[in-house]
Amino acid sequence: MDLLSLHCQPLPEGTASLDPVEAEALRSQLSKRWSVVDGHHLEGDFEFDDFLGALTFTNRAGGVAESEGHHPEITLTWGSATVRIWTHSIDGLSENDFILAARIDRLG
Repeated sequence: MDLLSLHCQPLPEGTASLDPVEAEALRSQLSKRWSVVDGHHLEGDFEFDDFLGALTFTNRAGGVAESEGHHPEITLTWGSATVRIWTHSIDGLSENDFILAARIDRLG
């Protein structure tokens, strides 16, 4: 499955979060900067030469998130941004999280 060929979709009620095997299979399609944390969310660290680079990335990632209708938590500091993604409605990971991560990955 090519994550970049997909778009985030609303989840049907009762959707379960991905199991660890499913999550790792999808995570393996992302760059090494991403990890699955506690089976609950994805976390990716992006490094930049200065604050402006990190801010520009954060704004671009926000635009991607808005276009996908799936919104991450982004922590911006001087020279870096950390992105955390999970599906709030299931309090865990769904395919949508990996789709968004793949799209954000291309920005860094």
